[in-house]
Amino acid sequence: MELRHLLYFQAVAEELNYRKAAERLFISQPGLSRQIKQLEELLGVQLFERDKKHVELTVAGAFLKGEVDFVINHLDSTQIQLKLIESGKVGELRFGFLGSASNRVLPDLLNRINTEYPLISTTLEELSNAVQVEMIQKDKLDLGFVRLASVPEDLDMRPILRDTFSIVVPENHPIEVSDFRSVNQFKEESFILFSSGYSNYYYEQIMSICRDSGFSPKIRHKSVHALTIFRLVENGLGIAIVPTSLKEGYDLRVRFMEIPGIPQFTELSLIWKSANRNPALKKVLPLI
Repeated sequence: MELRHLLYFQAVAEELNYRKAAERLFISQPGLSRQIKQLEELLGVQLFERDKKHVELTVAGAFLKGEVDFVINHLDSTQIQLKLIESGKVGELRFGFLGSASNRVLPDLLNRINTEYPLISTTLEELSNAVQVEMIQKDKLDLGFVRLASVPEDLDMRPILRDTFSIVVPENHPIEVSDFRSVNQFKEESFILFSSGYSNYYYEQIMSICRDSGFSPKIRHKSVHALTIFRLVENGLGIAIVPTSLKEGYDLRVRFMEIPGIPQFTELSLIWKSANRNPALKKVLPLI
């Protein structure tokens, strides 16, 4: 088995179309078919179910795709690390994060890294919880900032910020901080929430806050971006419930009011893969 076999297999597994995969690889379709057939013979398993109209992975093929993604990602990461080392840097850290981490926690950590390890470079990508978990498992990310109750067994998780919830209203809303006693005061309002797909655990916490106050919220809009939610609130399209720390870093005509007397809280956690061999990660973990 050679590396080209894995690259060809990966292309077909992603495209599920031999013609498109061949075009992507700049080889002929018959040549690609021969390479896949050769790989199946080497492994002694069938990797694809194929007819004139459809190409599907077999169970064995789906398993192999996950393993091949890991191998190829690791090789790509190794090449990047080698180039960084050659240029005099210690290495690179790839961060995934939720928007709420970018206000205070992530900048604080990056400042510490810059002070302690100025030769470590970083790349940052705002992603949902689920995507961060998947990318860390596949070695496409080194560290992730998430709001999750738990993660798969192959990942480590460390809570780094416990946060309260606040209700966000337009600046001219009639209920002032001094009048605010319960979320129930807003039961007739339209709500703007983070999408459940962004973090189902977090979404359920918001719903439980409303249920505990005796009502089910009228959800009019959903988004995965805090700024979008705040803009909608600012323009009178509804109110929102968000982690209190999100009030930092925005200059908008909205008012944050911390919700009193509720048991719910939210935790921002850092996750990473314990088997990750990136030397830069091993240097930075003690700073957390």
